[in-house]
Amino acid sequence: MEQYGSGIAEIEQRIRFCNYLSVAQIFLQDNFLLERPLSFADIKPRLLGHWGSCPGINIAYANLKYRFPGIQFILGPGHGFPALQANLYYDGVLQEYYPAATHDAAGLAYLCKNFSWPYGFPSHASPATPGVISEGGELGYALATAYGAVLGRPEKHVAVLIGDGELETATALASLNLRKLISSPEHGTVLPIIHLNGYKISAPTVYGRSSERELLQLFRGFGYHPISFDGTDTARFQAVLADLPTDACLIMRTPKGYTGPASVDGVKVVGNYASHQVPLPLANSDADQLAMLEEWLKSYHFEELFHGA
Repeated sequence: MEQYGSGIAEIEQRIRFCNYLSVAQIFLQDNFLLERPLSFADIKPRLLGHWGSCPGINIAYANLKYRFPGIQFILGPGHGFPALQANLYYDGVLQEYYPAATHDAAGLAYLCKNFSWPYGFPSHASPATPGVISEGGELGYALATAYGAVLGRPEKHVAVLIGDGELETATALASLNLRKLISSPEHGTVLPIIHLNGYKISAPTVYGRSSERELLQLFRGFGYHPISFDGTDTARFQAVLADLPTDACLIMRTPKGYTGPASVDGVKVVGNYASHQVPLPLANSDADQLAMLEEWLKSYHFEELFHGA
């Protein structure tokens, strides 16, 4: 897959950038560039957000935008809003609607401090988010919204990310039938991407415990050509996107909470439901968790990626 090598570094740098911003939005109220050791005063007094799906969202967004710059992206698990907002910030879209979201230290501070903050940005995607029309806590509508967006618009191409917990909703499952109804040249195309990270808020997902054969047969039954792959393999992701059949449905596997703390207080976090919300809930009062947060943030080497004055 050497032919994809030139863009791999660029994609993975973007993922690191957006992973850092996803974490910083959830936790930090100051010291956003880690210019000094973290202190309790740097951490928000109320930690509210959802980390677990953010790494997968960032992976999907970065790969899609590199391969198809003009594609519309619709996010199903809107509770992963820190990732969506990080990407909107990265692309400069957020600044078009929120002029203070500049690509410098002041804009970074504005973005992070105002996430899940009074009179700032909410913890979930909402109609105040550029390109979003629904409240992100209501799971299940994304696929129907995507098909609605391409009705009568053959030039329109939409990618929609659907969480594996979200796929358990009746609305999401029923919406899979829409491919058979909207498959003529009069309409645009929809690329469903099932984000299979195995867990929802407090338990495994049904599809995370399904066999590969069961998953492939399920989507074939709805008329799709399913392609299952490891989302953490950027070269593989790009190879899949470079050779998409028109009826493709992607099954993107990533560990829940990927790149976050492996375990906290003896509880497995990466690859477990414990990463769903705030993996370090005592970072504003517990020295060990504060140190883990600093190590986590530094692992992305954000100083190599962000050059705002």
